Amino acid sequence: MTPGSELQGKVALVTGGARNIGRAISRSLAAGGATVMVNANTSQGDAKNTVAMIKSSGGKAAFHFADVTDPDAVAKMVDATVKQFGRLDILVNNAAVRSETHFEDIKLEEWHRVLATVLDGAFLCTQSCLPHLIRVRGGTIVNIGGLTAHKGASNRAHVITAKAGIAGMTRALALDLAPRRITVNCVVPGTIETVRGLPGAPLRPRDRRGLPPIGRRGEPEEVAAVVRMLCGPDARYITGQTVHVNGGGFMP
Repeated sequence: MTPGSELQGKVALVTGGARNIGRAISRSLAAGGATVMVNANTSQGDAKNTVAMIKSSGGKAAFHFADVTDPDAVAKMVDATVKQFGRLDILVNNAAVRSETHFEDIKLEEWHRVLATVLDGAFLCTQSCLPHLIRVRGGTIVNIGGLTAHKGASNRAHVITAKAGIAGMTRALALDLAPRRITVNCVVPGTIETVRGLPGAPLRPRDRRGLPPIGRRGEPEEVAAVVRMLCGPDARYITGQTVHVNGGGFMP
């Protein structure tokens, strides 16, 4: 992580911030000077490790375990963040569920679980954080999208629908919140080198046919760098945008 101070004095909440891209985002924001609240639900050990990594590099961080689909849990998480750190400037909606299921085999419960984590989670976190983002007169929201929402994929109708909704939500919020000096953008990772040991997670491509033109998978830190840029002072004129980080795998 490149050290800096452009986010000095800022406080960030990163949902799903314990592992993979979420961990990279948490660490990158901290490297830029922000104090980071790392949210996790199932990856509690990873959350503790992420905070330890940030602190070992001289940064400030804490973790809070909460289900982002639970309104009461979200409210308590946001309150805990502000109580501990005094303010809230940045929200990164990264929490998501990844699974592959043939469309005809998707149960309504699974459909609701995926959409709730991605869309309800972003909705609840944004609403709960909004008074604090308004108060700092320059808040930032970054939503993490999905490449398949833009180019399609088999067996992922629920995930694609949820991530497409995040892109639409980004544009809607950008218009609604611009008068409050809050920027809202969506960062869309491409094929990223992550740990996917969870049941139902899609397999990585096994050969170059599954790689983007640049010829390799991206690193979580490369996605995190774009998120950090959008949270910084030089990005205050960027809002309502969907920014792809994919090595040329999709060129809208």
